[in-house]
Amino acid sequence: MLLAVLDVGSNSAHLQVVDAHHRRAPEPVFRLKAPTLLADSVTPDGALSPDGVDRVVAAVSRTVEAYRRRPAADLIPLATATIRDATNNAEIRRRVREATGIELRSLSGEDEARLTYLAVRRWLPRPEPLLLLDIGGMSMELAAGAGERPDLAVSLPLGAGFLTRRYLPEHPAPRAAVDRVRRHVRTAVTPLAGRLGGPHRVFGTSKTFKQLARVTGEDTVLSRRRLRRWLPRLAAMTPAGRAALPGVAAARARQLLAGAATALTVMEELDLPALEVCPWALREGLLLRRYHELRG
Repeated sequence: MLLAVLDVGSNSAHLQVVDAHHRRAPEPVFRLKAPTLLADSVTPDGALSPDGVDRVVAAVSRTVEAYRRRPAADLIPLATATIRDATNNAEIRRRVREATGIELRSLSGEDEARLTYLAVRRWLPRPEPLLLLDIGGMSMELAAGAGERPDLAVSLPLGAGFLTRRYLPEHPAPRAAVDRVRRHVRTAVTPLAGRLGGPHRVFGTSKTFKQLARVTGEDTVLSRRRLRRWLPRLAAMTPAGRAALPGVAAARARQLLAGAATALTVMEELDLPALEVCPWALREGLLLRRYHELRG
């Protein structure tokens, strides 16, 4: 069964078409990314700027056109937190609907955490207690549990793009600014430490964790010790300097520092010496859930 998901986020509209199977990993058939680049397009009142809305419409139009040349049994069009939480989200959805005929949907942050948990659970070869962290552009999701459904699923306003706009206007960034990010993250995360139980096998599932693992020298593992050494180095770089590092996309280079500060602080507060990078995340969770819905 061919299924497609269109994930419209702060960096891109990402279309992924897969061949879904029972008890087997979805096999990629086609993938296309069209840039949205919304990191600097959120106005002080929480709206997307007119040029940001235009980029969303253009990116969705391009990916939907590609999808219609390769129709699948179903298309899941998801707008993540940057669009979901924009004060002009109704206008954005209307513009997209008029241009493409597609109605963007949104999930709550907690539902995104649950679906990402489902993806990691199915990616593992056998069931075991797990904890996942996902740092996006506007929010960070966290989920933990031992069964098919998480015992804890939360979403916090700790996205790398959001924290960059709020605390890190200068790059290179002064130490005081990085410390403000870390204090803010610590305040939000510390109350969760007593709710996790454990022990867990720990995963990071977002592009932020993939890039940090590459930067610190390992593709599939992120070490707290190595990340602590890299944080001041990232703060001392310009975005162009970060973009020259292995695995760092230019579009994400400016917010990589906030992502690193958040990841390190969370790993410290939750006493996580290291985490594994899981290639499956929200998109795979959406596809897995929809496959089982269509099969009845």
